[in-house]
Amino acid sequence: MYSSAVNFPLSSELARWASRVRFEDFPADVVEVTKLRVMDVIGLSLAGAETAFGKSTRDAVVAMSPAGPCRILGFGDRVGVTAAAFANGALSQALEFDDTHNESIVHMSSPAVAAALALSEFTSVTERVTGRDLITAVALGNEISCRVGSVSSGELHKRGFHPTGLFATFGAAYLAAKLLGLDEPAMARAAGIAGSFASGLLECWVDGTQTKFLHPGWSAQSGITAAMLARSGVTGPAQVFEGRWGLFASHVQDQNAHRDFARINANLGSHWESRNSSFKPFPAAHVIHPYISAAIRLREKHAIQPDDIESVDCPVTGFIVTIVCEPVAEKYAPASDSHGRVSLQYSIAEALFFGELGKRAYSDQSRRNPEILALARKVRYHVDPDYPGPGRFKGAVTVTLKDARQFKEVEEYNRGSAENPMTYQELRAKFDDNASAFLSAVARTRVADEIQRLETLPDAKILVETAT
Repeated sequence: MYSSAVNFPLSSELARWASRVRFEDFPADVVEVTKLRVMDVIGLSLAGAETAFGKSTRDAVVAMSPAGPCRILGFGDRVGVTAAAFANGALSQALEFDDTHNESIVHMSSPAVAAALALSEFTSVTERVTGRDLITAVALGNEISCRVGSVSSGELHKRGFHPTGLFATFGAAYLAAKLLGLDEPAMARAAGIAGSFASGLLECWVDGTQTKFLHPGWSAQSGITAAMLARSGVTGPAQVFEGRWGLFASHVQDQNAHRDFARINANLGSHWESRNSSFKPFPAAHVIHPYISAAIRLREKHAIQPDDIESVDCPVTGFIVTIVCEPVAEKYAPASDSHGRVSLQYSIAEALFFGELGKRAYSDQSRRNPEILALARKVRYHVDPDYPGPGRFKGAVTVTLKDARQFKEVEEYNRGSAENPMTYQELRAKFDDNASAFLSAVARTRVADEIQRLETLPDAKILVETAT
């Protein structure tokens, strides 16, 4: 077990652990769920490659990058390592379908897997990344992203920052440093450098534009870049997290805001914060998920028809209001699919209308459907002070029908969380659906089988070869 030294800067604390941790140090359940996260992200990148956003991102990346050894999933173009990491990371969030650490709301796996897969193709034969190497790197990167994201839980969204763009950059930097064989001082330098790259504004939520989808790719690219610079001797601030002008001093300037820097390094190697993360059964903001589940169950249990609904009421915790509930006019009639994915009102309306919310949700046709838009205007929310804050996604939906009957459904823990997990069969079905446009059933089974035995693979780049 890793033992912390309190006199060290936090970046060095993490570097000491990351430089020494081995595959054998990870609990079996963390190893298994990391493999599932790899499968999930590969499927999501392939699904993203189908979209107009994915095609535009691919075109830009190919135009910017010279030919290289690393592939863009779905398209097969060979580009440089940072270009591939950027493209695949961005593609993986195009549907808002990637996993989330519940407390920090950081999408940690999409940048981690994108960076690790790119590096698996980048290294030479003598430096090849084994399956164990890849699992170790992704698992440590995810752990670090979740820990850094937990220092000031709930404070970043309210200030217009996307936690993934800020926190996952550090996870990717340590991940890349691990795969590149950097020593402890160089790893700490990489973290310091990564702090200048960590970014992600959420102004796109105002008008429904697409820049949020770029953030996992930017984090993956920035993490690799930081590690490369550190390997070559570039320096970075040791107190990038806790320093006078460090990440939290600059981004959470309210002196009364909660900051708990011990979340970064406490019990490294014995407490696994990444366990408190959720897969997504729906392509929407994670805090909406329990409401979607409850709405679909109500529809099924009581044969509710959209035309019969008088009103829908949802109690919410206060911190999600500015994320998915307001401004109300924007949430009732989202301007784009990305706008809809962060709307409680619209998401519940579409789920009640169709009885599902899957990969093909939030289409232009659905968002312009007057019946769905009318139903969205019937969805109301109110803040319940007893609802849990960051860390647990609870939801409830009460449907009142025009004949005055009322039905209520509660989802105590979101589907896909540690308390309410998705099964392997559900995650495999999600992967099959997401990858179906590019991979045949035989090819999808081969990818899934390779991931199932990932710890035995002598060269992890076979995953990219099989999935492209």
